[in-house]
Amino acid sequence: MRSDLIAIHTGGTAQIRDITSECETFLAAGPEHEPDGLLNIFVPHATAGVAILEVGAGSDEDLLAALDRLLPRDERWRHRHGSFGHGRDHVLPAFVPPQTTIPVLGGRLALGTWQSICLVDTNVDNPERSLRLSFLPG
Repeated sequence: MRSDLIAIHTGGTAQIRDITSECETFLAAGPEHEPDGLLNIFVPHATAGVAILEVGAGSDEDLLAALDRLLPRDERWRHRHGSFGHGRDHVLPAFVPPQTTIPVLGGRLALGTWQSICLVDTNVDNPERSLRLSFLPG
């Protein structure tokens, strides 16, 4: 298995960041004799997740709006350190898991036409994230 930890800057706002190009760059850096396998994307944080969705056509904004409705940033959360309503960020990975696995065929991600790999980060207190990319040849 080949694995690397990369840094992602998300800024101080809730966002969905398309990380497909970072995943493609990681795959391209591998040996040519490993064209098929599985790419696992894992965000080692308690307040972020990974999603597969269409970006740029409104789905990313729709997901953030849905998360705001489902997990409002208010005083209801028992987990209370950080900014106001930060407890909701700690519940996010139960709804948007911190990992996903994508098939790799011929050295390329086997994503659908409109699919992108996205980091979902609603934590405004932590603008720096790590992303663990691991390729398992098959």
